[in-house]
Amino acid sequence: MEKAEQKHKKNKKISRIVLISLLLIGGVIGFIKYREAQRYETTDDAQLETDISPISARVSGYISKVYFTDNQLVKKGDTLVVLDDRDLKIKVQQAEAALDNAKASIETSKANAVSVQEGGGTTIYKIDELKIRLANAQVEFDRYKTMFAEGSATRQQFEKAQTEKEALAKQIEYVQQQQKESNSKTGTANEQIKVAESVVKQRQSDLDFANLQLSYAIVIAPFDGIISKRNAVPGQLIQAGQPLCSIVSSENLWVIANFKETQLTKMKPGMKVEVEVDAFSNKKITGKVNSFASATGSKFSLIPPDNATGNYVKVVQRIPVKIELDKSNDILKDLKPGMSVYVRVVLEE
Repeated sequence: MEKAEQKHKKNKKISRIVLISLLLIGGVIGFIKYREAQRYETTDDAQLETDISPISARVSGYISKVYFTDNQLVKKGDTLVVLDDRDLKIKVQQAEAALDNAKASIETSKANAVSVQEGGGTTIYKIDELKIRLANAQVEFDRYKTMFAEGSATRQQFEKAQTEKEALAKQIEYVQQQQKESNSKTGTANEQIKVAESVVKQRQSDLDFANLQLSYAIVIAPFDGIISKRNAVPGQLIQAGQPLCSIVSSENLWVIANFKETQLTKMKPGMKVEVEVDAFSNKKITGKVNSFASATGSKFSLIPPDNATGNYVKVVQRIPVKIELDKSNDILKDLKPGMSVYVRVVLEE
């Protein structure tokens, strides 16, 4: 009986010790969690992001050569795909011929303008000559007029002097009319030069465009990265805008962490961030808060929720936060976009 009572007391004592230990452990864990909540804001709704650019053809044509394979590292400016450019070269030659023809038209228009101007100069000299002759004829007419009045000259001589004077006056009127027509032709010739010059500019633009289209027959890498989703085969007919592959940037990685709206109260750009990648849980990555999205993630969804439908249920929204990773992290070269990460924003140092 006494042994049973002693055993019961012993068990009761052990139970108290265990209970007190559990309470102490729970208190310590609770205090740690509380301090962590005061110092950090955390989320596991986050992943790695980078620039991913689809590489598309800018002209239609048959693929001649493909210079890459899936998951290949390429540098900016590397040739990825070459199209059959024979038809594009013919268009360049046609544009060059049209440009040469337009330039020849300018030279013809200029020669025509020079010829018209020279003709106008000749009429000016002719008018000056006729005016001099008319002045002499006027003097001669006046002299014969006086002599005829005095009876020392015959009517025939008087009328001859009068006829010569009037003929010269008519010739001056005729040449002056030619001068006006020449001036008009000069203006028209100059306008033709302007038209020819505008045609040259147009043909030059056509040639530049043809050369630009020819350059598109060679598809190059826009930046350093890794090729993915290869969709190009030699001999394949592609259309302008058709994707050939995608290139994933190998240099610039960042994290998009979707924090609850209630977690953003104390967070500010520039705060230190600790990142843990699920695939490398034993390695820590440092970074800093870069910026906050201008709206919640739901507002960017394909069908944003409409709270005016009458079945409103309040849900805590999440706001994407961009986190910039420190370049000093050696592990960055092993990371891939889309990897899941755990993020802790340090609120207090």
